[in-house]
Amino acid sequence: MTTGSSSTSRSASGGAISTFKGEERALRADRLGTGGLLLSVLAATAPLMVVAGVMPTTFAVMGIVGQPLLFVVLGVVLILFSLGYAEMSRHVHNAGAFYAYISRGLGGTAGAGAALVALVAYNALQVGIYGIFGFEVSGLLSTYADLDVAWWIPALLAVLAVGTLGWLKIDVNARVLGVLLLIEVVLVVVFDIAAVADPGAQGLSLYAFNPDTLTGAGVGTALCFCIAAFLGFEQAPVYAEETSRPHVLVPRVMFLAVAGVAVFFALSSWALTVATGPDDIVGTAQEQSAGLLFFLTESRLGDTFTDVLHVLFVTGMFAALLSFHNVVARYAFAMGREGLLPAAFGRTSGTSGAPGTGSLLQTAVSAVVVVGFAVADDKPNGDPTEPVLHLFTWGGNIGALGVIVLMAAASFSVVAFFVRRGAAGAQGVRLVTSTVAGLALLVIAGYTVKDFDVLVGAGPDSALSWVLPGIIGLAAVAGVVQGLILRSRAPERHARIGQGNEAFQLDKAASS
Repeated sequence: MTTGSSSTSRSASGGAISTFKGEERALRADRLGTGGLLLSVLAATAPLMVVAGVMPTTFAVMGIVGQPLLFVVLGVVLILFSLGYAEMSRHVHNAGAFYAYISRGLGGTAGAGAALVALVAYNALQVGIYGIFGFEVSGLLSTYADLDVAWWIPALLAVLAVGTLGWLKIDVNARVLGVLLLIEVVLVVVFDIAAVADPGAQGLSLYAFNPDTLTGAGVGTALCFCIAAFLGFEQAPVYAEETSRPHVLVPRVMFLAVAGVAVFFALSSWALTVATGPDDIVGTAQEQSAGLLFFLTESRLGDTFTDVLHVLFVTGMFAALLSFHNVVARYAFAMGREGLLPAAFGRTSGTSGAPGTGSLLQTAVSAVVVVGFAVADDKPNGDPTEPVLHLFTWGGNIGALGVIVLMAAASFSVVAFFVRRGAAGAQGVRLVTSTVAGLALLVIAGYTVKDFDVLVGAGPDSALSWVLPGIIGLAAVAGVVQGLILRSRAPERHARIGQGNEAFQLDKAASS
């Protein structure tokens, strides 16, 4: 069913989106094809960071041997989510994907709340990575160059580099992300093959895929850890305006990303259990912590391969930083274009067509947060309680919670969108899958809030267990209040929340 939003106005000259402010109020179309879009969204998953960081933590802290099966289960849930989400992307092409979809389905006030949640969540995800990035680079310089450098120095240099790249054309960004991502994937696959070729004492055991392994109190928390590994695939619609055929490319990339990530992480986490043996994976992970992957590669593939893996661990984090930066900049652009942020954010830079003001905002937020944690850091390098590691765990889990909530809301908005347009019959299967996915995501969000003290390494009585997730709640409330004020005082602006470029076409027609 066509809703009208899938047909985008084009200029007579070059096919670019035209607005009443000119092309400065639209992202440049035709920048990304299937490959560039796929690489841009997959870079955010940071495969090496997941295999070296998330997986050992899940094994060690939660004691869940069945992590490979968990990735399969989550892959199914997210495929169900993607069926409706991808169909929505055929009708709505807007750089503010999540909040645009929620606006179309649940109304502009809900969309305003979702917009601020998205802005806070993706900023938190991106800024959090600077903590572990600076920590790892500092460690590498100490090990290989005998230089003692505080973590915040490489972190701030990365802020500058990411901010500079954020001003460039998105296709240039995609090439940078693509090269880094492909090297990471190749190295992880090499480890997977080495583990299968040289298994632990229990051989090529498939016990990690046994449903009996998903029992116990740690399963809910493990779900929270593992779903964070998928974050990135949902960003595909953010780039819809920068593709030539968004109604084709965005759904294709989403399904490729979800399926690819689920299979890749399921096999890689299984390879870890094969390398140690399922009976020993939890104990080895507790002993080696984030060094598990490097410990296993050193004995199988040698020191040189392990050294390269350490370096690629850092470049993979840089790729994720750039990917999340691009998403934040585009959300700020969409919000500025529709009046949820100052109008300056809704303009692109003249030379590259990138959302320059949004990029500057994200860079400034990153710099302020990194400097704040640096000032608070009075502990020696390597101390596990130092603020740099808090930056990573706090930011990552705040952001993950926000995105899970957005995905749940987007699932229900898909249902409302098509029901309101009389397409419930034609879209019946997608409405069912969206409802199931939305309920499953709400359950995961509930577990995330319930176990937030475990996720951030705080005690059960710590104020952090409600203050940190409360940031997402506060963002949602503030956004909804903004939406209510707009509905009362500026109903025309409120009606255009989530409309993207179409709002400007209406203004252009009204003024002509």
